Amino acid sequence: MSNGDKLKGDDRRSQLIHWLKEASEPLSGSLLAMKTNVSRQVIVQDMSLLKASGEPIMATAQGYIYMKPEKSHSFSCVIASNHSPEATIEELNTIVDHGVTVEDVTVEHPVYGDITASLKLSNRKDVEEFMNRLRDTNASLLSELTEGVHMHTLSADSKEKMDNACLALREKGLLL
Repeated sequence: MSNGDKLKGDDRRSQLIHWLKEASEPLSGSLLAMKTNVSRQVIVQDMSLLKASGEPIMATAQGYIYMKPEKSHSFSCVIASNHSPEATIEELNTIVDHGVTVEDVTVEHPVYGDITASLKLSNRKDVEEFMNRLRDTNASLLSELTEGVHMHTLSADSKEKMDNACLALREKGLLL
């Protein structure tokens, strides 16, 4: 599609689904906006419409993904962590360095209850991009709402990887 072309509603959403299904990594709203010659806000609205119509699209910290059948991560657990914002990169790198994926982060808010955000961090590159996005947008970590207390859902293809990651976190004093 050339830069001057502008797809209309249904055609644009069909193209978005096609791109997401073909993508090997998350696609940012800004990239999709540029490719379709519309604003990022139009992409956000399109994604909301697609999700509402039943398309398995997830917004992650890295961008939009089309939820394909999961790889065989047959082991998962939820860990409770407590650390300063400065220790976040150490926590996340410790987890991914053991071959474990950080699926999400959850905090328990006194008014809203559980607040969960998808992360899908599987390697140091994912962690670096996540931390850069936090810095570049001047956003706060969810754990800052709860004085450092938060939970992560972790997944791995072996119990040994999960156990080793949790042991390393415990040894570093990052678990609650």
